[in-house]
Amino acid sequence: MSRNESQSIGYVELLKTNRDFRRLWFGRIISQAGDWFNSVALFTLLLRFTSAGTSVGYILIIKLLPTFFVGPLAGVVADRFSRKTIMIATDLFRGFIVLGFLLVTRADQVWIVYALTIAEAVLSTFFEPAESAAVPSIVSRDELISANALSGATWSVTLAVGAALGGLVTDAFGVSTAFVIDSISFFISAAFIAVVRVPRLPAREAKAFSIADATGLTDFIEGARYLKANPRVMALLLVKSGWGMGGGVLLLLTIFGKQIFPLGRDGSASIGLLYAARGLGALIGPFIGRRTTSNSPRAMRRSITVAFFLSAIFYLLFAQSPVLAIAILCVMGAHAGGSIQWVFSTTLLQMTVPNRFLGRVFALELALVTLAMSASTYATGWGLDNNFLSARTAAMMLGFAFAIPGLVWLSIQSWLDIDDERADEDSPIINAEPAAETSFPE
Repeated sequence: MSRNESQSIGYVELLKTNRDFRRLWFGRIISQAGDWFNSVALFTLLLRFTSAGTSVGYILIIKLLPTFFVGPLAGVVADRFSRKTIMIATDLFRGFIVLGFLLVTRADQVWIVYALTIAEAVLSTFFEPAESAAVPSIVSRDELISANALSGATWSVTLAVGAALGGLVTDAFGVSTAFVIDSISFFISAAFIAVVRVPRLPAREAKAFSIADATGLTDFIEGARYLKANPRVMALLLVKSGWGMGGGVLLLLTIFGKQIFPLGRDGSASIGLLYAARGLGALIGPFIGRRTTSNSPRAMRRSITVAFFLSAIFYLLFAQSPVLAIAILCVMGAHAGGSIQWVFSTTLLQMTVPNRFLGRVFALELALVTLAMSASTYATGWGLDNNFLSARTAAMMLGFAFAIPGLVWLSIQSWLDIDDERADEDSPIINAEPAAETSFPE
């Protein structure tokens, strides 16, 4: 059995033996649960003041689109400065920003929601690539699939629990309580990350400092050249963007919850249940995928293909759901597929890309997927509000949208498999870069 196909470490063993990953994981549990309290509260608040699907579409776009513009800079920052410091600082700033949502009490103040959401999205753009790039430095190669699957499962559980509780809390106590809980969660996350030991990046080669260096342009060009020389890495980087073509389904979960299967005040309970189903499905996917692939890159690539078609089939069924219970099951199935391709594409990038490029690669990946999801969300919202599409027709169209990248990914499998064994042997070993990687900060 090759090195890449060795048995991965189990979840319990990983959490018991790797203290730094455990601390990072605990912090993310808290902050992500708070995020879903925030999301349900925001959707409810906007629908109360605007009663328009485009308002929810706009907030989803605003949560995503800043990443496209700020992402390249965030990647450079993650590869140049302390990833731990970046994560702590962004958590603290977000903790204060979300308290600003408490100021919104009238329809003419909705602009505050949009402004604060932009600020929060920009900070999240710096956090995400720093975290994704830091994980391979605090886990071994054998722990990598389990670490990513566990992180995906954490996101899924916090989505399921956070969205469901967020809907109940918002319905019972109002949106203000949800925003306060989200704020507190960021501060707790920062406290956990503060005690994580993240290895320092390798010392940069001494050279004359230029304006291009100061602005990060040199690092950006270096990253672009790396991707140009490694088209298979670029193919992996585009996997999540392919899923993003159907990203308008996230708006549809809100519309279905409010208009087709309404429960609770302003549909907050049914919205929470549908988002909870999304989380439960995303929880199931990586656990199934991990058992069928081990550490084999080829098996993970095959699973990504299957995952696209799972999302397509279940959203086509979701479009025809007669009752909320069936809609919930369809959402679970669709997002089980989505989480498989998300976790495996992340793992394959971490296995393949040298550590010094990881921040830039993950930032570009995040920028592209948010652009795709923003375009899909805007088109969906526009079609709904201009009576060009019904909610069920939109769900059908987005189901087919998931199938398109699935067909493309299927068609390039042979190309991706060329010299697969040699590529596996030559791929970088996590934590095997310069010795400075083993030096921990205070």
